Amino acid sequence: MSADEAGKPETSEPAASEPQSQSEQSSDEQPKDGEQAASGEPPEGGEQAEAAQSQDAQSQDAQDQDAQAQDAQEDGGEAGWPEVSPPGPGERVEELPPETVEALTTALNALRESIADVRFCDDLPGSSEARQAQAALLAQLENYVVPRIKTSTAPALIVVAGSTGAGKSTLVNSLAEKNVSRTGVRRPTTGTPVLVCHPEDHKWFAEGELLGGLERLDKPTPEAGLDSVVIAPTEKLPQGVALLDTPDIDSVVEEHHEIARRMLDTADLWIFVTTAARYADAPAWNVLRLAKERGARLAIVLSRVPDKSADVVLKHFVRMLTEYGLGDIERFVIHESKVSDGRLPDSEVTELRLWLAELSVDEARRAQAVRETLNGVLNSFRTRVPALAKHLEAGAAIRAELRGDVEAAFLSALSDIDKASKNGSLLHGEVLARWQDFAGSGDLMRALHLRRRGRAARQAPERVLAFKAAIRSGLESVIVAAANRASKEVAARWRHRSELGAKLGEDLDRPSDDLVRHTGRAIASWQDHLGELVRTEGVAKRSVSKIVSFDPESLALIFMVAMFSGGNGEGVPHRLVNALLGAESLRGIGTKAFSDLRARIGMLFDEEAMRYVKALDSAGIPDESVATRLYQATYNLEVAR
Repeated sequence: MSADEAGKPETSEPAASEPQSQSEQSSDEQPKDGEQAASGEPPEGGEQAEAAQSQDAQSQDAQDQDAQAQDAQEDGGEAGWPEVSPPGPGERVEELPPETVEALTTALNALRESIADVRFCDDLPGSSEARQAQAALLAQLENYVVPRIKTSTAPALIVVAGSTGAGKSTLVNSLAEKNVSRTGVRRPTTGTPVLVCHPEDHKWFAEGELLGGLERLDKPTPEAGLDSVVIAPTEKLPQGVALLDTPDIDSVVEEHHEIARRMLDTADLWIFVTTAARYADAPAWNVLRLAKERGARLAIVLSRVPDKSADVVLKHFVRMLTEYGLGDIERFVIHESKVSDGRLPDSEVTELRLWLAELSVDEARRAQAVRETLNGVLNSFRTRVPALAKHLEAGAAIRAELRGDVEAAFLSALSDIDKASKNGSLLHGEVLARWQDFAGSGDLMRALHLRRRGRAARQAPERVLAFKAAIRSGLESVIVAAANRASKEVAARWRHRSELGAKLGEDLDRPSDDLVRHTGRAIASWQDHLGELVRTEGVAKRSVSKIVSFDPESLALIFMVAMFSGGNGEGVPHRLVNALLGAESLRGIGTKAFSDLRARIGMLFDEEAMRYVKALDSAGIPDESVATRLYQATYNLEVAR
């Protein structure tokens, strides 16, 4: 049966497995026009439609296609390519303009880098599917899209795909008139993909950028990995087209599924091979659905069709394709026949051979088919990349919750320190004892003395240094205790949220070993800063400064006591500092000192919080910026197109 005859659907088409008359089926059981196609599920094998319904469906499909063509014409033609008149038959197809190639390549490389930067956490829902989607996008960009943009006039690569036992390798061997791919009853047969091309096209695939990520082999080897392809030249295949035989899409070997899918993503055209007994199986329609989603140029070979039931099988298959929106694709029929030396009789592949020859001699037609598929792939990025970004957004939402727990815990700790700094609770224990010793020993009065001509200020006594160390130690203990409470709170919150949180927080329920050392340095630096404020901004009252001098370091300590003794303004420290510096200077220096102290403690807590951020990063939990980069890269690609 010719390809044209195969494309003519008829009115009454019983299922291949259970032929039945039209009167045996109730009109209530007839599928509604377009119902299955709209659902996105493969049409059922046993349903029929009456003549009027079939004609109406075809008429509606034709109207829809005309409307789509009109919309495309109004939109300025095919997206992704410059608006030029398509070449006529026999005209030479030129390469894309350099500026177009450069713009598209730049945008595609940026998209590839954004996708490659994505990391996944195995414990997040859907991570396995997202990782597979990422791998498929990267492989298609690296092995097909970017190379095809750069070499738009390269031979058309046609992938031959199908289910187990469909006869893909037999078909390829028959077209090549050479046993280039292994056949047999043992499954699976094809493990390493085999690419067949004309010798004049060999260099395109052996050395060119197409299939650039795959290792080239002259023949299959047991050591061949998943990233390899066998290249077999033959003069029997027309120049300008190449066939790629792939593993079964439903192979019992899991790795073969991945290879088959990756090969589909590297092809300009698809030839899908199925049999009269298995064309209604789910794996077949999964591939057809994928081709439809990607906008790939597709042809179907229905093999092993018995002569007696050829009309019934073909009518039903055409009906299924029409309902699924694939009624206008190229179709070829191979009847049940004897396979000799791994090849079909030449008469069974004549029409398919002629179809390949037409693609070979008609450069414009071949280029148009390549462009349609490439544009279909580029169009698919509009949904596939955002779908990947959506998964990242789900992970980013989980990350935001975990980060929120960290921020809340350390913000609460910082608030506790603020309260301790202002309610007088810091002035106890060693600090209070050192203050009383300093004030009661006479060192306080010696730090302030009448100005005498020619006499310099005396050095601070040991009690001053001990008092300063006690204040530093008191602040350190308060900060470390607050950080310890925050760490335990974060671990508790993460455990409560999920198993993932509990796993990440296992070793993060206490402060880091470096916290005490970093805290000591920060407080010592703050004390020096406060002393500098007293010296530079704490100008004593003019009436007092004429007759009284003071030790700046001692006064800074008195100022600290005044700060930490509470906000009631009572007691010797307040009255003394107020008398020497004035109430306005006391407030000004106090505000700056508190602000600086809080900033230093905040930096300490930020360093502690980074431990949790690193844990999230190492686990592969993304933040919102990763998804944003994917959206931006997708937008930039659309602009370049």
